Amino acid sequence: MSEERRDAESRTAIEEPATAAARRWRRARTALALIRANPTGRILLKIVVGLVGALVVALGAALIPLPGPGWLIVLAGLAIWAVEFHWARRLLTFTRQHLRAWTQWVGGRPWPVRLLLGAVGLVFVAVVVWLSLKYSLGIDVLAVARDVLAAH
Repeated sequence: MSEERRDAESRTAIEEPATAAARRWRRARTALALIRANPTGRILLKIVVGLVGALVVALGAALIPLPGPGWLIVLAGLAIWAVEFHWARRLLTFTRQHLRAWTQWVGGRPWPVRLLLGAVGLVFVAVVVWLSLKYSLGIDVLAVARDVLAAH
């Protein structure tokens, strides 16, 4: 009897977060349905989702050349747009599928190939940062480094 009780308690403990999350999603969908039921609410929702998504995507795009989660922030903005726009939902699904396929492909390669891919990625980011600094702020990092090395 005590084993059955423990099994029931463990199932309840595991199921509770899932049901709580499901309830939150259900409430959010209900709230969105109520907002969309009103013509003014539907237009206002599209405008707010469009603007918030655009701000998040723009922030992510600005952070792409810098080390950090630029692409992740762009995907978060795309997910915000996907709440209201069908094209964003399709693009987000497409992106997730290809990102999953890329991750699985890279994970199946031997470690030297993964190391080479990482090095190529780092070189790409370094070149983008260098070009961004040079042409947007007028700072030539290579010239500064050359001057510093020549002085010492």
